[in-house]
Amino acid sequence: MSLTEKRETVSFTTKGQVVIPLRLRKQFEIEDGTKAVVQATPEGILLKPVTAALIRRGRGILKRASGHRPLTEEWAEHKKRERALEERHAG
Repeated sequence: MSLTEKRETVSFTTKGQVVIPLRLRKQFEIEDGTKAVVQATPEGILLKPVTAALIRRGRGILKRASGHRPLTEEWAEHKKRERALEERHAG
């Protein structure tokens, strides 16, 4: 069984926070302040950390095809939705 196949149990806080086990944080180079993309999938929630290593590997991949909105616009829209969700769950 590889490191990524080992299953562990974690708990969610009332704010929906979860602690990623240390061995996975090390394996995926997750440091304090690391952002992640969260995506709903048929199997559950997929959490993809956005690390410096990932960004270095991805340079050049993010060029947009003509007709697509700039990534900055999509990111701004994502952040707006994220803030709305946080406000809804904060109260």
